[in-house]
Amino acid sequence: MTTSFLEIIELSDGDVALQKADSEDEQLVTIHFSDEAKAMLQGDYVQIAKGMIQAGLQIVGRMQEEAEQLEEAPKIVH
Repeated sequence: MTTSFLEIIELSDGDVALQKADSEDEQLVTIHFSDEAKAMLQGDYVQIAKGMIQAGLQIVGRMQEEAEQLEEAPKIVH
């Protein structure tokens, strides 16, 4: 399995995206905040988006660990 580095970037339209660092492909995830939300967050929306993306990646990591544990579990044959 190849390892790709991911980066969080702010797009020219103000959206925040997750993409592979070594690729020009479409972003993996894009988060859009309304102007009202940006104003309410007083410009800290990029930090909020980073937290959202990091939480999502942690959940994916746990899901992968659980799937691997299920694959390693002994099979019961009746």
